[in-house]
Amino acid sequence: MRSDPRTDITAYWAAYKEDGDLDAREALILNYSPLVKYVAGRLSSNLPQTVDTSDLISYGVFGLIDAIEKFDPARGIKFETYAIARIKGAIIDELRSMDWVPRSVRSRAKEIEQAYVVLENRLRRVPTDAEVAAEMGVTTRELHDILTKLSYTSVVSFEELWSGGDRDDRGNVFATIKDDSAEDPVQVFESVELKDILAGAIDRLPEREKVVIALYYYEGLTLKEIGAVLGVTESRVSQLHTKAVLRLRARLHAAQGFIPTG
Repeated sequence: MRSDPRTDITAYWAAYKEDGDLDAREALILNYSPLVKYVAGRLSSNLPQTVDTSDLISYGVFGLIDAIEKFDPARGIKFETYAIARIKGAIIDELRSMDWVPRSVRSRAKEIEQAYVVLENRLRRVPTDAEVAAEMGVTTRELHDILTKLSYTSVVSFEELWSGGDRDDRGNVFATIKDDSAEDPVQVFESVELKDILAGAIDRLPEREKVVIALYYYEGLTLKEIGAVLGVTESRVSQLHTKAVLRLRARLHAAQGFIPTG
């Protein structure tokens, strides 16, 4: 009679957390290793072809190990949700340390954010692409070209909007990882306030961008799958994702009282 894999995993967690059993730790790493491939695959779809997916996987393994070491099964949080945020954070941190994103690309992203902030304050609504292009002094086609380049090079993700700290403090926007009762009351208040601001910003996104955010981050669809749902190409979905994240960052910057500068 074969044992229930779920029971085995529970036993591995107990053996590692209670007794420090290194064999159990290795079993946990092996069991959850597909999460690393999953996260690396999703991130690689928005990265240049020069970035090797196998490198992303090797970076993500460190995030998985970190998640296993710091995870507390007694808190009732689903490990997969917790680990995905850690794995993604480890990969992004490594890419940042390599500083592979050109400064000109970062500058363009900030210019678009600044245009969103200025125009939303002026127009009291979400600006169109044509209005953003005019504010930046470029044509609409040039704006779309910039967004396309950003979509291929940006590692900015929705989760990063949730936390400004280092990876050890980075949570997942869809799961309560921290114990609020143990936190500083001011930090708890700021976290709730940030959640409200972000929820409002998402609600104000253009419909297609809102759908992309929902399907990608809530439903776990790939960019290709979202393209099939919307009837557009994968590159167009990637562009919509980039625009949505830049709009959300602009809204958060505006709420925090500053405008990004290039």
